[in-house]
Amino acid sequence: MVDSCAPKGRHPTAHRILQTLIELGYAQRVDNGFSLRPKVVELGMAFIDSVGFWSAGKPHMKALAGQLHESTSIVTLDRSDIIYVARVAVAKIIGLSVNIGTRFPAVLTSSGKVLLASLNRDQASAVLDMPSTSAISIVNIPDKQQLLDELAIINEQGWAIADQELAPGIRSIAVPLHDSAGRVIAAINVSAHASETSIDKQQSDHLPALLDAASKIEQELHYLNRRPSSTAEV
Repeated sequence: MVDSCAPKGRHPTAHRILQTLIELGYAQRVDNGFSLRPKVVELGMAFIDSVGFWSAGKPHMKALAGQLHESTSIVTLDRSDIIYVARVAVAKIIGLSVNIGTRFPAVLTSSGKVLLASLNRDQASAVLDMPSTSAISIVNIPDKQQLLDELAIINEQGWAIADQELAPGIRSIAVPLHDSAGRVIAAINVSAHASETSIDKQQSDHLPALLDAASKIEQELHYLNRRPSSTAEV
């Protein structure tokens, strides 16, 4: 617990940081100080997830980025947000900064739509009612029923496109990643400049390459999960 009795004038930066953590749900006021909330575990889990997905995805994501000359990322779903857990970026200027642990509202992204589409309708409806904790605000809130209908189509076709919904000029396409039981555990996307890449090109060129990379990453994940633990007793 952090003591809150110290004169604020001497530690203005620390108090601003603490206030930000409180607003984001990572800390809370307790008696005469502050303490961390359980939500802080998410920060560590994003790192833990990134290690496994990066180990499995690294060679295939690099090959995909090299083939298409576009950035590619793996994300997971956390309530109504996506969290980036692996990424290979190309040298292009985009309007958003993306790093491991970055969060965006799921409904505004192709990866988020793929992950939401993997839920049943009741589950997806409940998740859509949850507020986003991303720094990105949802300005134009999609109609919920139309979005649920869109998710049903995405689940059927196995991929999703987000056309400048997260930010102007950014267009992306995503497909799911499955575990050995067939459950959707993450999504992988390719993002591009809308001025350079049409939706038709994403479907004709990016989608087949993305599906191929996803299949290879799934095989790597299955192999890693089958390996005996190095810490097992002998």
